[in-house]
Amino acid sequence: MPPPPPPLGRARKRAAQAYDEALDDADLVAARAALAQGRWQSTRSLLVRTGDDWDRRGHRITVLAKEPYCAAWAREWLLAEPDSGDATVLRALAQVRRALRGKEKPARVRDACHEAAQQLPHDPTPWLGLLMLECSLGAEGDVVRIFEQVRTRYADHHHAHHLVVGWLAERRVEAGPDPLHEVYDFANWAAEQAPADSPLAILPVIAHAERYRSLAAAGHEPADPAASGHWIGRRARQVMKAAFDWWLEWEHEDHPRRLVDLNFLAHAKVCEGRGAEAAALFHRIGDHATPAPWSYPDRDGLTAFRTARAAALGTA
Repeated sequence: MPPPPPPLGRARKRAAQAYDEALDDADLVAARAALAQGRWQSTRSLLVRTGDDWDRRGHRITVLAKEPYCAAWAREWLLAEPDSGDATVLRALAQVRRALRGKEKPARVRDACHEAAQQLPHDPTPWLGLLMLECSLGAEGDVVRIFEQVRTRYADHHHAHHLVVGWLAERRVEAGPDPLHEVYDFANWAAEQAPADSPLAILPVIAHAERYRSLAAAGHEPADPAASGHWIGRRARQVMKAAFDWWLEWEHEDHPRRLVDLNFLAHAKVCEGRGAEAAALFHRIGDHATPAPWSYPDRDGLTAFRTARAAALGTA
């Protein structure tokens, strides 16, 4: 039995929420609203239009998969279209989301992702789902192996690289700050390997923020990032300047996850004390705040974002 549709007030309630993983993807927002009411046909059309734009496909499927009844509606879709690869991968990632909330057995979820991967051999999205799972629950060898499966299908996968950076940043945290930590090596390598117009150029900034999260959570850095020296060392300044200069020249403003990068870069500029550069980023971000990194290590992310934006724009 499919779940009942939610009450009509659901859309208004969602609008009041602080964060929206859909970011500025209006087509995704519309398809998600339809899916919440059990109209999976809009999701089917959306994914057909998305095609093999792998970053956009991964973004859209992971957002849709977070919908509470997504797994049930994906099963309804499969009853109508048993051979639908899109329905199979959507169901698998919905199960990943459930497993990460402790509501699904990981072994069952791994089977679902492998089934989707067999049905869609060229699609990195089933492997992205596995990577999300293993970065939280799996062993080191599993993370490395699955990341390579993603890269085999799409070497510059944005979300996958962010996941691995977050996972690497938590290693050897007990040793404290280490400017030679492996997360920096990985981020620099990935940025160098990527094409010149790839947003992976900003990955070293992501690595710096994720390492701060791990160190602050372990008590090695202050809980207030602006009070930390993490962003003002020579290496940090070089990373931030290179990333900001790259962004000024970037011409691909339609990347589906660019606002994730811009939030990380704005946060870094705020912590660095570069208010004018932060203001330029906040103008581009608008209201599309993301929990990471504003919530690092254990803060009210929305309050931190609004406070920083007001200070940078002179509206405090």
